[in-house]
Amino acid sequence: MTKRAYHNYWVYILTNKPKGTLYIGVTGGLDDRMERHVLGEGSCFTAKYKLKQLVYFEEFQYINDAIAREKQLKNWHRQWKINLIEKDNPTWKNLWQPLDPEIEDSAKPIKFRVTAGGVTSVLANVGLF
Repeated sequence: MTKRAYHNYWVYILTNKPKGTLYIGVTGGLDDRMERHVLGEGSCFTAKYKLKQLVYFEEFQYINDAIAREKQLKNWHRQWKINLIEKDNPTWKNLWQPLDPEIEDSAKPIKFRVTAGGVTSVLANVGLF
């Protein structure tokens, strides 16, 4: 098997409403992780507070950099986190937008790809949606 030259790791922030409860996480697959959060399976904390809105994310090539950034953000004051979100996402728009609006609270799985330009369905790109 060929070793990949580039890996994607993500630090992300979820909320339940603008300036609501914040959750900071790190993952090697943002699409799969968001799918689990939306289905209420991401973590006990995110399920308890219904944190399903992706309001901020950063991409890293190396997991050590992503983990260091996650720890840094977790140690920030709440207002600093809000300022970080509002710098790039002033309206607190959910950056995770399924093509099927009914998917958000259903158990129907769907695959997505998060890019700097937004979220697109991987399956939509091959004509399945």
